[in-house]
Amino acid sequence: MTTETMYAVADFCLIPVGLGRTSVGPEIAEVQRVLAASGLEYKLHGYGTNIEGPWDQVMKVIGDCHAAVHKMGAKRIATDIRIGTRTDRDITSGGNAAKVTRVENILAGKE
Repeated sequence: MTTETMYAVADFCLIPVGLGRTSVGPEIAEVQRVLAASGLEYKLHGYGTNIEGPWDQVMKVIGDCHAAVHKMGAKRIATDIRIGTRTDRDITSGGNAAKVTRVENILAGKE
């Protein structure tokens, strides 16, 4: 298995710094545009975005998000990233959704 084929389930929070305002909505909207163009699975939430796909593609699109926000004028960006991979079973999509469904099933007493 290589990073090219390894499936990554990630959560990242891109934080533009030094914009001179408290809202980062326009920058986060641009991040979502970049993610939509990537073709990878992603989902925005209140403090970041879940994204999944092949490791190399996930890392590339996070870099593309940085480039897009810098292009908007952000001089500095800090990003927190959590990434999960596993080798005990094949995951090709739906990694984040499957995690949520599993916990919801446990809470509902189905598991």
